[in-house]
Amino acid sequence: MRFVSGPVFLASISAILVKNVAAFHPSPLLSSQSNRLSMARAMAEDKKKVVVIGNGMVGQRFMENMIALDKEKKCTVATFCEEKRAAYNRVKLTSYFETLDPSDLSMTSEFNEDGTTAWYEDNGVEIFLNNKAVSMDTETKTIIGESGEIINYDVAVLATGSFHDLTFYLPTAFVPPIPGHKRPGVFVYRTIEDLEAMLAYAKENNVKSAAVIGGGLLGLEAAKAVADMKVESHIIEFAPILMCRQIDQGGHDALVGVIEEMGLKVHCDARTEAIVGSDGSTDNDSDAPVSALKFSNEGWDDLDVQMVVVSAGIKPRDELARQAGIEVGERGGVVVDEQLKTSAKDVYAIGEIALYENFIYGLIAPGYDMAGVASKIVGEELGYELDTDSKPAFTGADLSTKLKLLGCDVASFGVNQPRPDDTDVSEMVWNDSHNGVYRKLIFNKAGTKLRGGILVGDAADYTKLHKLTTSEKEVENPAMLLAPTSARGTDEEEEEEISMDANSIVCSCNDVSRGTIAAAVAELGVDGATLPVLKKCTRAGTGCGGCEPQVKAILGQELEKLGGSLSTHMCEHFHYSRPELMAKIRLEEDLTQVDSFEKILAKYGDGDGCETCKPVVGNILASLINDMILDGGRDALQDTNDRALANMQRGGTYSVVPRAAGGEITPDQLIALGAAANKYGLYSKVTGAQRIDLFGAAKHQLPDIWEDLGNAGLESGHAYGKALRTVKSCVGSTWCRYGVQDSVSFAVRVENRYKGIRSPHKMKSAVSGCVRECAEAVGKDFGMIATESGYVGGNGGANPVHAELLATDIDEDTVLKYLDRYIMYYILTADRLERTAPWQRKLPSGKNGGGPIEHLKEVIIEDSLGICNELEKRMEHLVETYHDEWAEVVKDPEKRKKFKQFVNTDEIQERDDMIEFVDMRGQLRPADWPADGEPQTNWQAPKEDIFSKSEKKWIRVGKTSDFSKDSAGAILYGETQLAVFRNEKRGEWYCTQNMCPHKQAFVLSQGIVGDSNGTPKVACPLHKKNFDLRSGTEIDGDLQLITFQVKIENDDVLVELPTVEEVDAILGTAGMRVQQTDCIDLAEDAIKVKLAGEKRPSQQSTTVLMAKPEKRQGGSSM
Repeated sequence: MRFVSGPVFLASISAILVKNVAAFHPSPLLSSQSNRLSMARAMAEDKKKVVVIGNGMVGQRFMENMIALDKEKKCTVATFCEEKRAAYNRVKLTSYFETLDPSDLSMTSEFNEDGTTAWYEDNGVEIFLNNKAVSMDTETKTIIGESGEIINYDVAVLATGSFHDLTFYLPTAFVPPIPGHKRPGVFVYRTIEDLEAMLAYAKENNVKSAAVIGGGLLGLEAAKAVADMKVESHIIEFAPILMCRQIDQGGHDALVGVIEEMGLKVHCDARTEAIVGSDGSTDNDSDAPVSALKFSNEGWDDLDVQMVVVSAGIKPRDELARQAGIEVGERGGVVVDEQLKTSAKDVYAIGEIALYENFIYGLIAPGYDMAGVASKIVGEELGYELDTDSKPAFTGADLSTKLKLLGCDVASFGVNQPRPDDTDVSEMVWNDSHNGVYRKLIFNKAGTKLRGGILVGDAADYTKLHKLTTSEKEVENPAMLLAPTSARGTDEEEEEEISMDANSIVCSCNDVSRGTIAAAVAELGVDGATLPVLKKCTRAGTGCGGCEPQVKAILGQELEKLGGSLSTHMCEHFHYSRPELMAKIRLEEDLTQVDSFEKILAKYGDGDGCETCKPVVGNILASLINDMILDGGRDALQDTNDRALANMQRGGTYSVVPRAAGGEITPDQLIALGAAANKYGLYSKVTGAQRIDLFGAAKHQLPDIWEDLGNAGLESGHAYGKALRTVKSCVGSTWCRYGVQDSVSFAVRVENRYKGIRSPHKMKSAVSGCVRECAEAVGKDFGMIATESGYVGGNGGANPVHAELLATDIDEDTVLKYLDRYIMYYILTADRLERTAPWQRKLPSGKNGGGPIEHLKEVIIEDSLGICNELEKRMEHLVETYHDEWAEVVKDPEKRKKFKQFVNTDEIQERDDMIEFVDMRGQLRPADWPADGEPQTNWQAPKEDIFSKSEKKWIRVGKTSDFSKDSAGAILYGETQLAVFRNEKRGEWYCTQNMCPHKQAFVLSQGIVGDSNGTPKVACPLHKKNFDLRSGTEIDGDLQLITFQVKIENDDVLVELPTVEEVDAILGTAGMRVQQTDCIDLAEDAIKVKLAGEKRPSQQSTTVLMAKPEKRQGGSSM
């Protein structure tokens, strides 16, 4: 059994954002809003458009800089992204294997399913995913994407980076492509997709040995990636030494010693002649897969490998510039001046494509410098007022760098390899071959000035040494600098971390000083200064990540100055982390004293709670007591998805995911799923976890859908919960000729045992029937791989740790025993939203060393903490109290009432009354949300109290018992949806519009009710926008809700409302419906029909005016 951590892969599609315009009823009340809408469109058309071609790290940094500088919103920004995901950190590409979660590499925030992140939407940036820019006309200022999309620009920025094409650049020549480079099994190392393809190929073809061509920075990272796959890794380097631009022979020797101790092989001075096929061919005519590398070196034998990874021969991606007639260098790269301007007007180039003074800068820090200069120059051209004393210019960059390659420190700085004619040089060398440490410091002839150096094996004092090369301060005793910190008996790195010099650079990638970080902490204050917030506002630690420990240390120091400390509190209401609160509740002798949120809050917290702590407490109660989550007021604690027992999707609809244990499903169940999809118009998709997902259900339809599915024997898949999702399996010995165990049966057994169990984060598992590992068990939170003698197990995430076994050759019952203990230990001790891999990394090392895996062996197998009995009993309780939550809802009329659309009426508004549904390959999906700032987003309520002069009446909307405590219910008033909130602790009621103005989605009644510093609030379930329930004002934002007064008479709930016509004119659902159209329907009574000759619906539909259909009636979900 191998317990490992890693999320499912995200699929993404190219998306083009289409501007939409909201329509309004012709009402005097709306004249100001209509005028504002027209003005907004006109202003958008007047704005300058900046198009960034390439969405890598440097292109992303340029856009962030532009948005920060564009305080008056004078421009719009768009970017072409050739990949299926938005910008991510390529410097940390190898760390992808730690979790297999692309979001961990994201430059902005977690990836959405379409490959974008919230940053693009929040900042109004158009991103064209999976859409390479293929043509550019600098005369007409247009760019054509691979999709055929034509984009106009006022300013274009080339940030296309570089690529491997198997054409190796040397100082004197280009080496022609290696024969056989197109064979199956030859890969480049540049993207997440490259890593995924390598991993898949290695598994499918049982690759035992691989060659990595290239011994530079990326080559060594690629070699680590290959080693992480448990494949023998050979590094093939043309030059006499590794990393020839950064280190010398002594550094090479030390580095190779470390690398070879890890089991990797190094081959320098290698002249690769051909990539040999399995049929013995050495040319490009055969498509036989890789079997060896052939060398032209005299006396060298062929190297048997089954995969080749190329990480050399990087060339600028300048083909678009060449097509556009922009000047390029003799060996590639777009020629730029100090302002990063190219030969074409209003076209700039930055990053690895930019050729400045005949030099390409391949590191991230110079790329960021270029992005900073270019953004300011472009800003000046667009009329920004910048506070600069001189014209920004890029005049070259410091190529100093500190890296950790294959676990070994490697750093170079200043003049580290002086020219032969440089006579002002004296050197000092420390060469400790026993410990793998090499240091060369280069001084001036007099020994009074440090000019540069090379550090391998111990670079803890890199920052201090690097600063000395840029300082005017003379060195008093050069020999005192030579010894590594490990030989001095001191912790130089710790000394650097606590340095109080405000001018010292902490983050060299982003040029962030200690003073900048300190000022940010002071501005954020004790309550607001957290590590994620600090990184976001200063950018410190967001480049290579090497300085993050220093940033965290400085944060702690600065908080102490302010009288605070680094907090582990989950929120303002509980001054505990999840593990701390879990421990307090778990140790209560009488659980009836802590079996509700109210009791736990009274004993351990204060205030009303919020969208952070309520789901945590709900999760803890489910993990310890495991009562039905919708009973006893616990539905008010549940986050967006758990509350509806379904995942909320765009537009406020939901998905339906039945369980298919082990991926097994009967033909009758497939038919039932198809029948439900047809009956309710649901979009159908097979998930990556061997289940079928039905999208687009309205909440009030869910009980009826699940009743139909339940009749076919399908049960809740708990896809909505922080719980076990699936146990994936291959077909195993049941069908597969390679299978050695019945993986399907065991997967079904595992899934049925742990289904529905709530945990700190979602869990996924898999069982592979043999070592071919088709179920990808090593990429899951815990996984089992069958061998002929049983199951083997390990844990820790899909990283180098995942092969460390917990136990080998154990039977299925023992596997389950260890799993019981492991999962329960995770549930009791992990933090909120913490997956198994990062949780495990934080565990202590075993008594005899060996890291967290040894600790787990001691706890789970040896029972070193004496808690295994408790872990097993707690797990048995969860197994015995399993709830098929949808089965319980379907059979209980009271629970079904919770899914009724409106409290006060059986009338319904259909899903497409609220958001347009469009055809995509024969199925319906909701229209794309416009980017933030575009029409139909960030809806603005009238600044004045628009109903202040209206005649109002108290309208009865239901009984108090119709509204759950500390929760909300939606009501329908005319064509308007309103949300009525009940704060039981305060004894207060509130009423607002049900539409969240951010995305015009009718979902606020599904939000969690709580407070922020004493202010009652609701958190929108879609994007957690928080609104003051008394005033309607967005907390820490600019949005606004319209509010209405509520009173209780006897048991009746009454809301004070103007006439239906007035409320509908402002808040009517039809007027707020998100549409995928450029037409403005001012009458707001048009429906879309297909015009004669129109073959199929398009994104830009034509609207004709027809009579509005009558109101639809619908029965309740009961």
